[in-house]
Amino acid sequence: MQIKDVLLAPGNGAFFYDDQEAIKSGAIQNGFIYVGAPTTPGFKSIRIPASSLSVGLVLSDGTVVWGDMMNVQYSGAGGRGPLFDTNQISDLTSRVVVPRLLDVDASRYLDACAKVLELHEHERLPLAIEYGVSQALLRAAAHLHRTTMAEIVCSEFNLPLPTLRVPIYCQSGDAREISVDKMILKSVDVLPHGLINSRQKFGVDGKLFMEFVKWVATRTRQIGRPRYHPVLHFDVYGWIGQEIGLEPQRIADFICKVADTVPDFTLNIEFPADFGSTQAQIENYAKIVSILDNRGSGARIVVDERCNTLEDIRLFAEAKAAHLVQIKTPDVGSIADTARAVLLCKANKVGAYVGGSCTETDLSAQASVHVSVATRADMMLAKPGMGVDEAFSIVGNEQNRLLAMLSRRRAQTENVG
Repeated sequence: MQIKDVLLAPGNGAFFYDDQEAIKSGAIQNGFIYVGAPTTPGFKSIRIPASSLSVGLVLSDGTVVWGDMMNVQYSGAGGRGPLFDTNQISDLTSRVVVPRLLDVDASRYLDACAKVLELHEHERLPLAIEYGVSQALLRAAAHLHRTTMAEIVCSEFNLPLPTLRVPIYCQSGDAREISVDKMILKSVDVLPHGLINSRQKFGVDGKLFMEFVKWVATRTRQIGRPRYHPVLHFDVYGWIGQEIGLEPQRIADFICKVADTVPDFTLNIEFPADFGSTQAQIENYAKIVSILDNRGSGARIVVDERCNTLEDIRLFAEAKAAHLVQIKTPDVGSIADTARAVLLCKANKVGAYVGGSCTETDLSAQASVHVSVATRADMMLAKPGMGVDEAFSIVGNEQNRLLAMLSRRRAQTENVG
């Protein structure tokens, strides 16, 4: 078989794991830390450095290809898996996954993923393991076939080779104003996220949030290049529902009011409210989407929390319970399922946004680029980390390199023909 050994190496995620429940409950930020006791199981403090685990596949020719395992920033929230435990994940990988890896044909990507990531004791492996191992297997298949990872995805899913870049979306973290300026100067396609994750940032009746939205639009006009016209995307962490109430009509009214303040821009509102369960989220988001569509609003609803797995994504897409679905890659698990999720969204005429988390790594971000470009996602997150420059460079440069290679591949094929 092509895999003759497996290496494991502990590492760091690019940001921090945060206890979302403690933050939403009013934890006070002091510098970069949050003061107070954590409330989500597994957290020993509200903010802790993100950890990761790299899995390296030693191929028969001596080449080592890698994938990275980690969880998302807000682990344990919104129906997500628990906080990442490097020791536990390493032990399970060594006992269960490694023997499977040594017994598969790594040149057959989807088949290899299915065999290595099958159920263990009647349950799915931790999604972090699925995510990291599937990245490594994708790189292995690309190496063995002497192609790019994107070409492996296209081949496995019967897709034509892509020709277009995927719009990139940056998130600001808490350094909102400086990060917005950076994004505008770099002409980022979609911005700025804003990290509206507390009442202090959302404001009474959303007034502070509305002021920030207007400031971003104004700043874009002030310092942006001529004809630069980004999509404005804000993650409000459920605060519209918390502050305005959980009635879909009132939420839609508020979103329309915000959109009316920036009429020249497309406005994405991510996670407007938390209705407590996946089913309730689907039912109420579908109502909000319908109201906005009937009004001809320029605002779009983006679902994140309560929409984690491939099955969740299918339910939201079929119900038209969002204009855009964030495919949060570590939460979906296998990166092959990220590809399936994009294609599922497109089949249901719902936008596909390949997201992820600031806690990811350069390797997981690069693999996400190949899947996003191959499946023609509507946009993808600049990751990892919260520092605009690094994430935008990693994702943007990988896209440009990939498209250059694919262009050469097409030219070679045409010349042979």
